[in-house]
Amino acid sequence: MLEFLPPRLQSALRHVNCNLLYELRVRADKPLRANFNGKFVWLGECGFCEEKSALVPTQAEVEETLFAASEYSVYAVENQLRRGFVTAREGERVGIAGAYVYDEKGVLAVRGVTSLCIRIPHAIEGCAEEIYSACFQGGVQSVLLLAPPGEGKTTLLRDLCRLVCLRTKKNVLVSDERGELSAGDLGETADVIRFADKLTAFTAGIRAMRPDVIVTDELLPEDYAAVRRAAESGIAVLASAHLKRYEDVPEKLFRRYVLLDGLGKVGAVLGEDGNVVA
Repeated sequence: MLEFLPPRLQSALRHVNCNLLYELRVRADKPLRANFNGKFVWLGECGFCEEKSALVPTQAEVEETLFAASEYSVYAVENQLRRGFVTAREGERVGIAGAYVYDEKGVLAVRGVTSLCIRIPHAIEGCAEEIYSACFQGGVQSVLLLAPPGEGKTTLLRDLCRLVCLRTKKNVLVSDERGELSAGDLGETADVIRFADKLTAFTAGIRAMRPDVIVTDELLPEDYAAVRRAAESGIAVLASAHLKRYEDVPEKLFRRYVLLDGLGKVGAVLGEDGNVVA
């Protein structure tokens, strides 16, 4: 994990428990910052430190990190780059900030990259037990997890997928648009489509893989057509969205809505009508 980082940054992480490292912020000429166990901290040569003692990545180190995460071929990940991220070998998602270059078809490239947001995937077995118990008493049904970014939705979905595979043996299709959701053990009855948009993955997967359940994350308004397509086919969908309120969900296509309250914590479970059921 994180083997694509340049030597100075790797040295800092040797003093940190990477099992609790959720995110690394690498900004050119700015102090190195990390999300450790839900809190942001500064990192220096010997691990945690005050801001004034933190490592300051250079522009060259930012570029080196991105190039290495791309396995030294930006052409191989060109489509990902256009969407503002690269997925490294072990599922680390490297978000990119820089100058977006457009042509008549849309984003052509990202130039002058100055900041990277590296999200480290974690497989925490059992973290979705509460959701499984609250939502699947009568069988697997469609569930949407709601929370702002960085509150553990992907980790919960990953474990929920594993539990469904383990306990029901249903055929589960994982639509992993960014290559992050499928990092780790998803279960023996899971099949994965990576780097396709959700409508493409859902449509192709339903035709070719005959899934009972589809798992995906970070739904955008334009993705609800894919969810509707699955629902009309009798397929349960387990998904997440960067939303805090039931009222903000564009289309109410799910049987249960799980509102998170902090990192990986279930705040409430709502039914189709928005009323609390657990």
